[in-house]
Amino acid sequence: MSLQARERRNLRRVGHHLDPVVTIGDGGVSDGVIAETNRALEDHELIKVRLPAVEREDRRALADALCAACRAELVQSIGRIVLIYRAAAEPDPNKSNVLRHQLAR
Repeated sequence: MSLQARERRNLRRVGHHLDPVVTIGDGGVSDGVIAETNRALEDHELIKVRLPAVEREDRRALADALCAACRAELVQSIGRIVLIYRAAAEPDPNKSNVLRHQLAR
């Protein structure tokens, strides 16, 4: 799954006002973090994740590892916050950040 530039831009616009729902601690990408991220992606499709305060390359490696483990796409990375997206099989219009944004327009 690869996002086009227009899709990525729209997802960044939707994700701008979101708060992080998953925080990765010093333990890195553990099974618990993967499970919680999968649950959040299934509910919300687009989520923000807070990374630990480590070097930039290490944060990028953590974000890439989390996206690979959850079969998600990295939309944006700014400092310690990353925005990731995975389309839900059956999105709930009350929970999906993407659908709620489309309905609000």
